[in-house]
Amino acid sequence: MLELSSGRSDMVVTGGIDTFNDIFMYTCFSKTPALSPSGHARPYDAETDGTTLGEGLGVVVLKRLEDAERDGDNIYAVIKGLGASSDGRGSAIYEPNAEGQAKSLLRAYQQGGVTPDTIELIEGHGTGTRVGDAVEVSALHQVFGSGTKPWCALGSIKSQIGHTKAAAGVAGLIKASLALHHKILPPTIKVKLPQENLMAADSPFYVNTEPRPWISKAEHPRRAGVSALGFGGSNFHCLLEEYQSEKSSVDWDGEVQIIPFSAASDSELIGKLKDFSVTGDWTQLRLDAGHQRSQYRSSDPKRLILVIDKNQADRTGQLKKAVSMLEKNQGQHFWETPDGIYYAGGEFDGINAFLFPGQGAQYPGMLKDLALQFPEFLATLEDADQAFASSADVPPGTLTEKIYPRAQFNPEDKKEVVTELQATEVAQPALGAVSLAAGRVLARFGVTAEAVAGHSYGELTALCAAEVFTTESLYQLSRLRGELMAAGEGDRGSMVAVSAPLDQVESFLQEEKLDLVLANRNTPEQAVLSGATVEIEKAIKLLNQRGINNKQLDVSAAFHSQLIAAAARPFSEQLDNVVFKDSRKQVYSNTTGSAYPESAAEIRDLLAEQLAAPVDFVSEIESMYASGVRTFIEVGPGGRLTGMVKAILGDRLYQAIALDSSNGKRSGSNDLARMLAKLAVLGNAVSLSLWDENFATTQNASEKKKKGISVSICGANFYKRPDKRPPLALKKDQPLKDAVMTSGNAVATAVKGSSQQQAAAPVATANLQEALRLSQQSMQALQALQEQTAKLHQQFLEGQQSATRSFMQLIGQQRELLQGAQVPSAVAFATPPVAFSPEPLHVADPQPEVRIASSPEPIVETADKAAETAAVEPILLNIVAEKTGYPVDMLELEMALDSDLGIDSIKRVEILSPCRNNSPPPRPFARKILGLCRL
Repeated sequence: MLELSSGRSDMVVTGGIDTFNDIFMYTCFSKTPALSPSGHARPYDAETDGTTLGEGLGVVVLKRLEDAERDGDNIYAVIKGLGASSDGRGSAIYEPNAEGQAKSLLRAYQQGGVTPDTIELIEGHGTGTRVGDAVEVSALHQVFGSGTKPWCALGSIKSQIGHTKAAAGVAGLIKASLALHHKILPPTIKVKLPQENLMAADSPFYVNTEPRPWISKAEHPRRAGVSALGFGGSNFHCLLEEYQSEKSSVDWDGEVQIIPFSAASDSELIGKLKDFSVTGDWTQLRLDAGHQRSQYRSSDPKRLILVIDKNQADRTGQLKKAVSMLEKNQGQHFWETPDGIYYAGGEFDGINAFLFPGQGAQYPGMLKDLALQFPEFLATLEDADQAFASSADVPPGTLTEKIYPRAQFNPEDKKEVVTELQATEVAQPALGAVSLAAGRVLARFGVTAEAVAGHSYGELTALCAAEVFTTESLYQLSRLRGELMAAGEGDRGSMVAVSAPLDQVESFLQEEKLDLVLANRNTPEQAVLSGATVEIEKAIKLLNQRGINNKQLDVSAAFHSQLIAAAARPFSEQLDNVVFKDSRKQVYSNTTGSAYPESAAEIRDLLAEQLAAPVDFVSEIESMYASGVRTFIEVGPGGRLTGMVKAILGDRLYQAIALDSSNGKRSGSNDLARMLAKLAVLGNAVSLSLWDENFATTQNASEKKKKGISVSICGANFYKRPDKRPPLALKKDQPLKDAVMTSGNAVATAVKGSSQQQAAAPVATANLQEALRLSQQSMQALQALQEQTAKLHQQFLEGQQSATRSFMQLIGQQRELLQGAQVPSAVAFATPPVAFSPEPLHVADPQPEVRIASSPEPIVETADKAAETAAVEPILLNIVAEKTGYPVDMLELEMALDSDLGIDSIKRVEILSPCRNNSPPPRPFARKILGLCRL
């Protein structure tokens, strides 16, 4: 940072690396309570039990923003501030301090000129230790304060890769930078229940346990803070800001591949399948799949497409299945398999139609993978969220939080999330935003439709897709329609779904004289009744008596009945303020079961009636089929409409495809790939080349990936390995040489071999025994030399200890003189015997007696106590030096073992035990005095 700001450097390459996870590192960490016994780092979890060690290497390139823009670099994030602080003196080097950490955050935010309420992501230090995480969260609360609701996601990459020590800081920096670049709030895994201080009602933080789209705010850009906290209280915090607010490209992870094949005949198609390999490296498969997509021709008579997932267990089996199905189903026009194989031959007549689902299809997290991946989906969500916030007078981000809620950790909160999204005033705007966004994703790949329709509320989305009115009008009408349908007092009514033929349901209503309306004709075998709650409960009882299957729906009102007719008038009045245009596509109506009129005025009038009128979906689909629609594409969450189309059309020639066919059980990329694959084999001009685009340009397709690591050779590390020399064969008559070691002197003696007539085996055995004997002699001589060296070293250490003891006794004498005590005129020092002759130790002449003026206060320390202290002091200091490695001359009695020397409780026990064994018996003392002692 200083290099760039001062202008001394134009580019800085920096980062962190740590690959030192050997036995010594684990031994060091095992002396602290930091390592997790369970082997899992769970930052910010209530049951966290420590961290795990990891290894890593991270490198980033830093440049001044104007230089990076000038050079056309990829800019992932902008550093706005960097704060550093120290905890100061503490009780231990590994004990954090909240006040010190808070200083680093405040300094970073002051440097960046921002306030904490504009920061929506904190990539914390989060090691997973209970004390460390709690102190860090406390520091964050000091800086961020409290709030009416959480707004800042908190997480740590250590939950995924462990604590990489020296590389931990740059790992968090890279994670936060990528989050800003891709507009994604990243997850922290392994959190089952957050710590108590994160669950408080006024906490500004929440633990993000799954990826969520990061919606921009008009008030400020996206910002993130990154913390790195080290041993000894060194605290650093980096403030990052997004470079641009729009998501610029699709986030391809490459885990789902579309692999198409086209040919003139089935036999040629089989040959191409057999020549294709799926057993190699996944990177190579991505390259091969991209090549297949570029070669695919939808105009070829025979077409087959595979959808392969990276996590799929048996890719080879899927390829073999495609070959066997081709051989088995010769002459069939179309077939597909549940594991993602699609085949079609010839041309398909008919046109495409989009179907948009209505209320009831919504669920939390719907189409989330597409929202995370595609720029047009995210942009549509942001527009809808801003419109919802303006019309409902709520903070920005409210709608998207209902669609993609924060993680909940108890059953009650999870149920509440579902209930909030079911509210009519929320469900309809949410469905409109998600369905419209999904349609724009399909448009990216060239998927179009000549006709559109929707079920109930979905009809508004269909009219918007046909460009009858703008997306802004759709958002306004969606919110208004939902509010009007949810408004009112008293009994708003209820609904019940009945599984029976439509004529039987109509007869049931007439026979029982129920004041209900057949609100939905969904399929020839399924209807929905709507009306007052009392009448619905009566109908349920009568249906059960007749043995007719039914289910009461969880709705807020009796939709498409006279109970909500009052909402039709204000809705119609609002439609007068909306600009309608002539339709660009054929739009079909729920009310009439046929196509909408072409003029804008007639469209407005018919839409005003739709709110309270029954839904005749059966007639609608029949009309679409009669007009030439043969491919029905459900655009939005779930696949209910696709199932209804199949129930209506039966065995007739058509295709019904749902974008969310797995209802969220598979990845969004997998469901999208299956839809595109099916549409492509049916002959639609789908731009398959846009799938996983630009991956091939970043790879060298001409070279296979090398196994292992490659090291570039240069003059600094070049080494030419010499040729291997063949082993020499031992000849029977070859002379042998022995090396004889005698007391440290090596003597080489040539020994002639025995006669050629002597057998080879006895000679080899004798030579081996002699070699072993000489080796043993050499080892014994070496051992004796080492023992002699060790004894000399021990004697040297004892001499040093004696000298230190003498010095300490002199210090004690001086203290006694200052206190007025009598000291012997000479001191004798015991010196252990040594093999060498040390220089005589000169003792200073005794100092003359010093008289000290008497004090009115009595002197507490007596000569006996001073002598006792002088006797214990060298023992204590030597033991501390021995157990900790600190030199004796560094130690003082006033030092504290924890704060000054950083010695933990385990090491203190190791020190006190030998002190007790080697010291004089302690004097009796009261137990309460023990609590006042300081180590």
